[in-house]
Amino acid sequence: MLDFFTIFSKGGLVLWCFQGVRGPVATAPVNALIRSVLLQERGGNNSFNHEALTLKYKLDNQFELVFVVGFQKILTLTYVDKLIDDVHKEFRDKYRNEFQQKGTLGLLNGTFDFKEDFMRLLRDAEESSKARAPTVMKTFEQSQKSQKTVKCMIETRGEKPKEKVKNKKNKGSKKEGMEAVTAASKASTGDRQPSAAGDREELTKDEILQKNREEFFKRHMKAGEKSRSPKPEAQKEKGKKPRVWDLGNSNAKVLDYSNSATNGSVEACPVEEFDPDLALGGRNREPGRLYDLEYESDEEIEEKVIQNPSKPSAKKGGLGGMFGMLKGLVGSKSLTREDMDPILEKMKDHLIAKNVAAEIAVQLCESVAKKLEGRVMGTFTTVTSTVKQALQEALVQILQPQRRVDVLRDVMDAQRHRRPYVVTFCGVNGVGKSTNLAKISFWLIENGFSVLIAACDTFRAGAVEQLRTHTRRLNALHPPESHGGRTMVQLYEKGYGKDAAGIAMEAISYARNQGFDVVLVDTAGRMQDNAPLMTALAKLIAVNAPDLVLFVGEALVGNEAVDQLVKFNKALADHSMAQTPRLIDGIVLTKFDTIDDKVGAAISMTYITSKPIVFVGTGQTYCDLRSLNAKAVVAALMKA
Repeated sequence: MLDFFTIFSKGGLVLWCFQGVRGPVATAPVNALIRSVLLQERGGNNSFNHEALTLKYKLDNQFELVFVVGFQKILTLTYVDKLIDDVHKEFRDKYRNEFQQKGTLGLLNGTFDFKEDFMRLLRDAEESSKARAPTVMKTFEQSQKSQKTVKCMIETRGEKPKEKVKNKKNKGSKKEGMEAVTAASKASTGDRQPSAAGDREELTKDEILQKNREEFFKRHMKAGEKSRSPKPEAQKEKGKKPRVWDLGNSNAKVLDYSNSATNGSVEACPVEEFDPDLALGGRNREPGRLYDLEYESDEEIEEKVIQNPSKPSAKKGGLGGMFGMLKGLVGSKSLTREDMDPILEKMKDHLIAKNVAAEIAVQLCESVAKKLEGRVMGTFTTVTSTVKQALQEALVQILQPQRRVDVLRDVMDAQRHRRPYVVTFCGVNGVGKSTNLAKISFWLIENGFSVLIAACDTFRAGAVEQLRTHTRRLNALHPPESHGGRTMVQLYEKGYGKDAAGIAMEAISYARNQGFDVVLVDTAGRMQDNAPLMTALAKLIAVNAPDLVLFVGEALVGNEAVDQLVKFNKALADHSMAQTPRLIDGIVLTKFDTIDDKVGAAISMTYITSKPIVFVGTGQTYCDLRSLNAKAVVAALMKA
């Protein structure tokens, strides 16, 4: 039983609709399909799940039409694919002339009486699914085992049983396999030659095989001994010299910070004197501004002409080469899957080489193929340029967030409600959570907001001391004298081994009482497969209900980024105590300056979660925080 079947244009005009149940059930699922799949370039799969419904769709790129069928997820309807193909073909054939002659006016003013045709196609599809005979298990007489006779199972005395050759990874098995092949070839040639006059007895095949093996082994051993030559062994240096650092200090007391710990209180860090240019990277910047990633690719990427090696090509200029070029440029037919497959295969390999996850690269190319299949090419355009342009548009659309995260606006909104704005940082070990938390603190301070850092990483040794150092340096860059005697950043910590959720709750309460604008919660790094730590993170988020949950990920990872984000979201959903669990709201992409043009991790992260990349870390100083520029990332990704 179908819930609905609808046909609408890509402009949003509904041409025809069938509802199998009462009520406007088709509105919300179709809108979700348009928002999450069609507009976000996620058309790799032809199915989409929305609550209790499963939607299957098909695109007609020539006439810009979309065919969508919806049914209950618990049902297994085998005829849906056949039905949507038949309806697509019937609807196109019936109203082809109206679409071609009138175009958009045909969609606006046309009347589409398609109910009788649809019901006929639905009955045919249901009957065809019932007519299929169920699969029956084979009987014993039909199996291969029954064909074996008792005679083939009996081993006669003197005969060796047949050995099954197995593929082994050791070198001995490879040598035996090579010897067996050469010996078998020699044995086969030996059977063809007449027996020698001096032989009184005819040797058996097994004896010939064994004899050939011994001769082959002896011959190769002699050749190996001749080829070997003694090599002088390299003299290893005895001992290892200790490395001397230029700025090193032999006094261990200088590195001891244990006496300065103030567990259970908010630390008022002393002002530290140092060169601010080292922390800020120079003063040629606008304070408080979050710069975009640099967009360097104004040059067009040269297209590589894919030539068929089986056909002769005119290398030396002539009429044949000119005519072939014009023939390839002029659009005379609609795009087919066969035309796009070789180009999409190269595009997929290119994306994977640029650090895009392999699964996502396949889905992207499949989505582009479905978007272009059947579309008529324009004049003086090649298939390569058309596919590349569509892929670039799809990548830019993926990086554009569905929901824009404006932290400054949200902080000002929280100020009006007289409460602190809470941000929680989470991620795996070593991705740079604490460092980028300090960068975001510096950016917030330059925009006039006071920050309280909650040290909730009570597991890693040195985590609290790292935040204490950042707090001291941030107070040195923005002393209280420059802000009317107000301390702009403080650290709330209770040492190690304590409950992180409780520390975060106390820090938020302290920030509300003291009038802090923002609370940045630093959590311990944890692997996505560690169930106890993921449970603790879900508890911290569920109890404190932060305004923003940021996942901190490295730009260096490829397939691992997908696994991390999927399992983090799954763990937060599974271990949450709330009815509607709180998941990741945004992404902080770190170490972006270390990857050159291999920026595929940004595509992988946004594609798998549909969450925006809020901040991008590009360096070692406090002002090296950037906002994502989708065009810059796509330009670097498509660069040859």
